[in-house]
Amino acid sequence: MKADREKIVEVLKERSREGKIPCPVALRTASELGVSPREVGKVLDELGIKVVECQLGLFHSQKG
Repeated sequence: MKADREKIVEVLKERSREGKIPCPVALRTASELGVSPREVGKVLDELGIKVVECQLGLFHSQKG
């Protein structure tokens, strides 16, 4: 099942905290909603939510 954009936005807002979302959560969300990680990343950018705890070390992660 492929989620529509409104559903993606809703779920990402629910799962983010203080404008941040851990990479594993973002990837799991993409899988659960049947969309690409790229689509999730695009929506995160539009919402101003930063990806943290990147599994590939591509983003700087600040704890706390």
